[in-house]
Amino acid sequence: MTNTPEKSRLFQPARLGALRLPNRLVMAPLTRNRAGADGVPQPLMATYYAQRASAGLIIAEATMPNAVGQTYPNIPGIHDGPQVAGWRLVTDAVNAAGGRMFLQLQHGGRVGHPDNSGLVPVAPSPVPLPETIHTPSGRKDPVVPREMTLADIRSTVADFATAAHNAVGAGFAGVEVHAANGHLLHQFMARNTNHRTDAYGGSITGRVRFVVEVVRAVAAAIGPERVGLRISPGNTINGIDEGETGEIYPALIEALADTGLAYLHTVFADPDDPLWQEIRKRWTGTLVANPALGWGGPLPADGGRQAGERLLAAGADLIALGRAFMANPDLVERLRTGAPLNPLRDEGWMYAGGENGYTDYPTLAA
Repeated sequence: MTNTPEKSRLFQPARLGALRLPNRLVMAPLTRNRAGADGVPQPLMATYYAQRASAGLIIAEATMPNAVGQTYPNIPGIHDGPQVAGWRLVTDAVNAAGGRMFLQLQHGGRVGHPDNSGLVPVAPSPVPLPETIHTPSGRKDPVVPREMTLADIRSTVADFATAAHNAVGAGFAGVEVHAANGHLLHQFMARNTNHRTDAYGGSITGRVRFVVEVVRAVAAAIGPERVGLRISPGNTINGIDEGETGEIYPALIEALADTGLAYLHTVFADPDDPLWQEIRKRWTGTLVANPALGWGGPLPADGGRQAGERLLAAGADLIALGRAFMANPDLVERLRTGAPLNPLRDEGWMYAGGENGYTDYPTLAA
């Protein structure tokens, strides 16, 4: 039986490392393309995140740990001084509004273009993205990425660790390592994007090695209690074909079992999926679940509340919602009281710059 809004477990407090979360609703990381061309977060981003500070936890949008990791135009970075200072304005605003914030670290790998970063993308193997990619002058054909050398791998691991250190310096409570949705770490795990024959390819152990090294380096840099990991088992976005999905993720969890990470974040989680159930069984720490609400389909009228309730009942600890937080700065209050949600506007406003479709969604009070 579904809980009434007021009695739902979604609104019960929880612990996450040293953080006390006032509710179990997490704002999922959402690419919004509002940073400057140099990757510096803009003041409007501080307004946007502060509006949503009632979330139990905000996981800020995918942010590049180095220049070559850039995916699309106007993606924020965390690898130089001005970027760190820009993010400090954001975290100060969220903290002042009573919120808590992690930063997602994402390297695009082959999901990138010289027109965006000024650099040829790098990847586990020279396998291009099978679709066009957005650039400042429109969609363009992908380029063949440069296969990463062992030196590239070592420097990228170090870049993730430095980026995590920078994030803490910018006021974030922690970071989420993005190993999902077809980006670099996911590319190492997938059979169609990783054709390597060295220690970082071939076997399942080899294909998860890079992810494990990145996570361990980040945990060593800032403490494991400040580190989360995001995965998307079986997800084919950005042309990914994992192969052996049912073996990859148990192996990854086993390799990280002793790290004491803050959480594991599963994307498009379905409580009836045997693999999700296996992940819940194997992962002994906090599990954040982003419910499967239909990829590319309309947002449910309840924003995903009922799907979140099912996941909590199946063993998830926290529920991450994305589009519902986009359209509803006061989503927690709306779900708590059963108030109707703002409809999500035309998708073009999600990634178009400026306040339209970003900071101008009304609250109940307004």
